[in-house]
Amino acid sequence: MKSKVAICRTTPATVLDDYHRLMNLADYQETVTKDADTGLKINISWHFFFPGSSTTPWQLDGVIRAMKRDGYSMDLLHACHNRTVVIDAHLGERENKQVDVTDAHGLRNVHLYEGEEWIDVREAVGDLADKFLCLNEVFPDGFMIPKRFIGENIIHLPTVKTHIFTTTTGAMKNAFGGLLNERRHWTHPVIHETLVDLLMIQKKIHRGVFAVMDGTFVGDGPGPRCMIPHVKNVLLASSDQVAIDAVAAKLMGMDPLKDIKFVRLAHELGLGCGDPREIEIVGDVDAADENWHFVGPFKKMTFASRMQHKIYWGPLKKPVEWSLKTVLAPWAYMASVLYHDSFWYPTHQRIIRDILTSEWGRLFNNWEEKAIDPDDLETKGWDDVGDAPLKLKQDSMKLFMRSLRILGTCMREAPEFAARRRRSSRKVAPAE
Repeated sequence: MKSKVAICRTTPATVLDDYHRLMNLADYQETVTKDADTGLKINISWHFFFPGSSTTPWQLDGVIRAMKRDGYSMDLLHACHNRTVVIDAHLGERENKQVDVTDAHGLRNVHLYEGEEWIDVREAVGDLADKFLCLNEVFPDGFMIPKRFIGENIIHLPTVKTHIFTTTTGAMKNAFGGLLNERRHWTHPVIHETLVDLLMIQKKIHRGVFAVMDGTFVGDGPGPRCMIPHVKNVLLASSDQVAIDAVAAKLMGMDPLKDIKFVRLAHELGLGCGDPREIEIVGDVDAADENWHFVGPFKKMTFASRMQHKIYWGPLKKPVEWSLKTVLAPWAYMASVLYHDSFWYPTHQRIIRDILTSEWGRLFNNWEEKAIDPDDLETKGWDDVGDAPLKLKQDSMKLFMRSLRILGTCMREAPEFAARRRRSSRKVAPAE
């Protein structure tokens, strides 16, 4: 069957109704079965609020309400988070107001690295592992995936944005944190092939795979963090992870088969359709013809992104990359937190202040006050998003001190150190 991507224009006044329309235009009920547990894979690309970077509260709220309207059991629905070495998911779900939504709807909130069982990938996918493009070479001793994913539906909740490693990031990249263990940074030199391998795994283990992408805020530049945000007022949905990423890339002004390697590889392997000419567009069809003329992630790179490229693909690869696979790796986590959280974010607060004056920014700022009753499935959205903050004052020292606390958490949870603690805890206690 021809791949289908739904696209809808939206406003705060209609966004909840628009998400319901969008998902049904993309025939999500044919993919997401009602008799299986369904994980809503939330995207947190930065634990701080930054427009376009992470799943928005109205995106999460809109998807949950749409499923309520269509008769899905909330007992079979849960939010799903992963952890990275430089992102604090618990802080992120608070700062991005995602936990406000899950708490309001009474959903389970699963953090995959906390108490969940992980199993060897070959136990989950069998001989399919022999077809991986790169993961067997990256992880010669194998790797683990969450056991709970087997037999579950998954709904990815990415945003439309660029990425310094993968050019764009969306539905396919959203599986990266949830499916790979804490050493997934080992895959960065072969990140495009990795995303294709992960899509193979998803198609094998999940009952259904669906994506709902928010383009209210979008991000251009050296994403997924240090971006230039824009308001674009579009929503995308599809059961074809390749197709939705291709359409999003086209909106950003890129040729998905030429410019996005992971889209091209997945298309060539028949894992989805990456050619926009062969994708059926439904909904507000004219919106798919827009070209936002994004600069992309590589023309205005930050110091950190330039260094990352030199380490993974450039002259620093041989002298430095080896250290990222040893106990020395936490130097890189420390450098990332110090640059992004301690320096870049406090010194670029103007971007946050500017975006908070937009309708979506005001809705985000006033979310707690304007939250709609979770049992109200008739209201279409927010006619009144509230006023902009009276004071848009930068508190750089407060942000800097918070970043230092995050740095402490990052170092404590670094997999290289955590692995040592796990080995120590498994030692047999001496006999009395």
